[in-house]
Amino acid sequence: MIRMEVGTMAQSSDNKVLVLGVLAGAAGLSLGAVALYNSRRAMPQSGHSEQYLSSNDQRAAGASMVVGGMLGQAEVLDRLGALIQCVSELKDEVRALKSAIPKLQDHVRDELRGREGGVARIRAGPPNRTIPTRRRRVARAEGQSSEEGAESEGGYITALTDSEEEEKSEADESQEEVTVIEPLDEFSALLERMDALHNGTEGDKRECLRTMLDKRTEFGQNTTFLWRLVRAYVDVHDITTNLEQKKTHAETGKKVGEEAVKMDPMCAESHQWYAIMCGIMTEYETVQNRIKNGYIFKDHLDKAIELKPQDPMSYYLLGRWCYAVAQLSWIERKIAATLFGEPPSATVQDALKNFLKVEEIRPKYSKLNYVFLAKCYRDLGQKGQARKMWDAAASMETVSKEDEEAQKELDYLLPALGVY
Repeated sequence: MIRMEVGTMAQSSDNKVLVLGVLAGAAGLSLGAVALYNSRRAMPQSGHSEQYLSSNDQRAAGASMVVGGMLGQAEVLDRLGALIQCVSELKDEVRALKSAIPKLQDHVRDELRGREGGVARIRAGPPNRTIPTRRRRVARAEGQSSEEGAESEGGYITALTDSEEEEKSEADESQEEVTVIEPLDEFSALLERMDALHNGTEGDKRECLRTMLDKRTEFGQNTTFLWRLVRAYVDVHDITTNLEQKKTHAETGKKVGEEAVKMDPMCAESHQWYAIMCGIMTEYETVQNRIKNGYIFKDHLDKAIELKPQDPMSYYLLGRWCYAVAQLSWIERKIAATLFGEPPSATVQDALKNFLKVEEIRPKYSKLNYVFLAKCYRDLGQKGQARKMWDAAASMETVSKEDEEAQKELDYLLPALGVY
């Protein structure tokens, strides 16, 4: 603050000196022009102007250089009139400058406060002027060189602006302010590679988890990194055959999912993959914890759909949940009512609605989505629609383990649909 105040006082002092200097120059120029003009008006109207000027060269030496011996009286009066007009314009600009100077400090302060990023960089040079300044001078000879400035129509006024120098200075400063954040580029490349490995082979999925665990210390405070780490745990869980290792991956992945949701509650992917982990954990929990995880699963899927309503995966998972709840036995519903007061509620029609939403958003989303559409139509007694969904599923290639599961379900559905 002390540096700012001293700088402001120095700047205010410079401004006062500038104003006083301009006013003094304007006053002197005005008095000289008026005296010259009055003396010229009082001069006898004869054709011997050169003799008159010679006798008064001490009072009007500057005027004799401008007028010369070849100019007539009318031209001299016209030029003097133009000079007086220029002085008047200069006075107007001085008044405008005087009125602007008291507001200059507030303007600079507001400009600094308005800078984005939370940090305002104070430049060492003078602040930008709100009013463009012009330097005017009277040409002393008609043959003035072009280096001194461009002559106006009257032959006397030359305006030099500082706009080009200011624009160049601002351009240089804007280039200095540009910074390249290398970690961001590295992080983006990492995420892109992890997405590719997620869609790759089983070896790619294992490599994805290993790489993300190596990078967790560096990027573990980023939500987009954490939900991808949960996804990697899901992938490795699905391809692992050892039961203890599968359970370990599920438990660890669920903890990471909780961390991701807490870090950014508005991230749809965090809610989605945390819900998937809760669903996986039902394979290793007691009946009570299975029902509890079922409620958590539903809550986070609803939140994911709220935040990202056009993601087909969330509707597919919700359809699976609705179908599973619709298949609960009487005893499972009683246990849920005893433990939680109200058992989960969903029907086959609810499940069908979600699976159809998946097909609406992205046709041919997955082989399993067609399988569950066929199951829903079968349970609702619509065998014709069920057979159409069965045919659609059978027409899709079997690529992943999920597709292999879907093919087994299709084989199981054949007798129920009357196909042998």
